[in-house]
Amino acid sequence: MLKALTLVDVQIANYPFTTISANQAVGYVITECACKRLGAKCNPQNSKCVDGKRWIPVKLLDVAGLVPGAHAGKGLGNQFLDDLRQADGLIHVLDCSGLTDAEGKQRPADNPWDPDENIKVLESEVDEWLFGIIQKNVEKVENLARMKKTPIARLLAEKLSGLGITEDDIKNAMKQSDISSREFATILRRESKPIIIAANKIDLPSAQLNFEKIKERHDHVIPTSAESELALREAAEHGLVKYTPGNRNFGIISDKINEKQMEALDFIQKNVLGKYGSTGIQNALNALVFDMLQYIVVYPVASINKLCDTKGNVLPDAHLVRKGTTLKEFAYKVHSDMADKFIGGLNLEKKKVGAEYELHDGDVIEILFSR
Repeated sequence: MLKALTLVDVQIANYPFTTISANQAVGYVITECACKRLGAKCNPQNSKCVDGKRWIPVKLLDVAGLVPGAHAGKGLGNQFLDDLRQADGLIHVLDCSGLTDAEGKQRPADNPWDPDENIKVLESEVDEWLFGIIQKNVEKVENLARMKKTPIARLLAEKLSGLGITEDDIKNAMKQSDISSREFATILRRESKPIIIAANKIDLPSAQLNFEKIKERHDHVIPTSAESELALREAAEHGLVKYTPGNRNFGIISDKINEKQMEALDFIQKNVLGKYGSTGIQNALNALVFDMLQYIVVYPVASINKLCDTKGNVLPDAHLVRKGTTLKEFAYKVHSDMADKFIGGLNLEKKKVGAEYELHDGDVIEILFSR
């Protein structure tokens, strides 16, 4: 999955704990570039534009799988859960074929595993881990809240800030459950660490059957074939095909493709792209970032008239920010000096907008500040 998203050189093997130390790489979410609707020729600096699509970098961390009892230290559980602290969201790469069990061990074709059990393991282990951390802090927080007359959610957020959990996450969870319950930990996990399920190996018949069952039981399930995506990405890298991740088609651009390679490409077109509209790999990352985490794309410029930075680069930077981010908050993200000397902003209509203006997806904005 990681190699299919990034083409980094990582170890790939079909046995438990192939991944021991986390693999870190940069992937890209892909969206329509503002240059397309504005009729401008862009010159990206912090991202890239390919055929009118803006590729925006995101940090990816491929970590060791979880086994039952991971929250108590079994397998590489402690390491996985420690890595989890850094995550905004998770893509659960699920072997949808049923040919491996919850511990990653091979299963015979006549006695397959129910992949739904793997989903339960991941969710349960993360819930138990969060529950244990909350239990260690909840009594102290409740006492402190009474003494200082401070909201519990604020104090608990301070304790859990290292897990990427916000005060809003805690408030939302408190509306639905008691803070000392396991249910609270489950709700908090859903709020702060949303999971999208990549139902992988969808090119296999058994995976296709299991996928239909899984999508009936769970939300946010995307059929994927990492092997197919990797084959297409590598073929594109070597100039054999023209392919954009997430597309339902590819074009052959070389006469050097041998018979075996052509058979593989035909298989991918028929059994993956033709059936599911894509390999699902790029869709999974995009869906996590844009749909579940609610990120939008904003383009800051130094001149709204010329759509460029101070060096003349047109639409140079594309930033991912959470939906609801204000212009003043965005100014801090771009540069602290801009925020400290903030005056306002100009949108594409050349209208002035203030500090509390909520940014929209695709906004191109000039931040005004005293120099």
